[in-house]
Amino acid sequence: MSNYSRLSRRQFLGVTRNAAIAAAAGPNIFLNRTKAATGQNPSEFIRLGFIGVGGQGSGNLGRMLKNAVAVCDVDQTHARAAQQRVEKANGRPCATFGDYRRLLEDKSIDAVVISTPDHWHALPAIHACEAGKDVYCEKPLTLFIAEGQALVKAVRRHKRVLQTGSQQRSDAKFLQACEYIRSGRLGKIKSVKVGLSAVNYTSRANPPTVPDSQPPPELDYDMWLGPAPWRPYNKHRVHYLFRFFWDYSGGQMTNWGAHHLDITQWALGMDGSGPVEITGTAMYNAEKLYETPQQFDATYKYANGTVVECSSGTGKFKGGCTFEGEKGTIFVTRGTIQSTPAQILEQPLDEKSVRLYASTNHAQNWLDCIKSRKDPICSVEIGHRSSTVCHLGNIAIRSGKKVVWDPVKERIVGDGELAKWTSRPYRGAWKLQAT
Repeated sequence: MSNYSRLSRRQFLGVTRNAAIAAAAGPNIFLNRTKAATGQNPSEFIRLGFIGVGGQGSGNLGRMLKNAVAVCDVDQTHARAAQQRVEKANGRPCATFGDYRRLLEDKSIDAVVISTPDHWHALPAIHACEAGKDVYCEKPLTLFIAEGQALVKAVRRHKRVLQTGSQQRSDAKFLQACEYIRSGRLGKIKSVKVGLSAVNYTSRANPPTVPDSQPPPELDYDMWLGPAPWRPYNKHRVHYLFRFFWDYSGGQMTNWGAHHLDITQWALGMDGSGPVEITGTAMYNAEKLYETPQQFDATYKYANGTVVECSSGTGKFKGGCTFEGEKGTIFVTRGTIQSTPAQILEQPLDEKSVRLYASTNHAQNWLDCIKSRKDPICSVEIGHRSSTVCHLGNIAIRSGKKVVWDPVKERIVGDGELAKWTSRPYRGAWKLQAT
């Protein structure tokens, strides 16, 4: 495997041209290290590089467009479109890369936004930390548990600011639900019902099956695979559809579960912990169009006795989180918060109530923390713990076994074979190691 992704001659000339124009524009365009990233000058402009600019990456680019100075994507079509978008909006050159490692070598870039497929989250984030750059990384933060453990170490060792893209933490309704629950308005929480969206694979793949083929010329498929096992290219395994194959993602569990189980952890006060027992069952697509479950149920038991049930594709629970306590219930999802009885939410919190970290803009919260050097609302530890809950659910579902988890030591206990599921090998020269 080549050490570097392959750039076309046009891409290479574009990168060179952009760098030359930027250098000629004056000393304030590119600096070896901006003071914003060190806290020395909080007013200084933060220069962002975007790694992965299709799909969610395009949305993240739009939210932080004014700070964009570079884009990177293994798909040249995505990269060119993003470059043109940035240059049109900002009226300044935008560097373009096909290999994120080349972007990280650019010392003018303060921080990176990672919106790649899930199997490409942890390594670029770790490498960014090692390059002295702060990180915004999409959820789920990792593909497997060992990646999260390594990423936490890298962020703390290199004193970086990492925001996990679990943007529901910056939504007022989710904050309100968690503050009311943590303030005891429901009494002791007995159970949580988490409803996740059904799989939408066939609506995205039309027709639903296509043969393997050669990758299109604009896609560096070897780099797209990266640490994932080698498989022939199929257009229904890449871009959005990657999330329904185990090599690259964890299905709806790590797609929507990474949002709603994250809120569950927050509301239960378990950001630094997790469940102790996990079981699960699943039904798979009969035509084997994709690998992850078409429907599943996972049950999490916490040490305090709270039971969390998570279901996707079954219609058992409303989409979102329903917290059931001794005094009533609170249901929260995007755009909606309700309580039974209604008086629970009608009575405002008082000065004795629990107040949690508040953010009204997830991206801005990260940019503010780059300057202050404080942790953002969804720090690396929080993102790792929430991802771990999802991974444990998938381990239980896939193995058919009860998973016994030690949330303090962060390991599966009592079953050596099951414990191996917390990690997996990387392909070729790619290694999970943080310096």
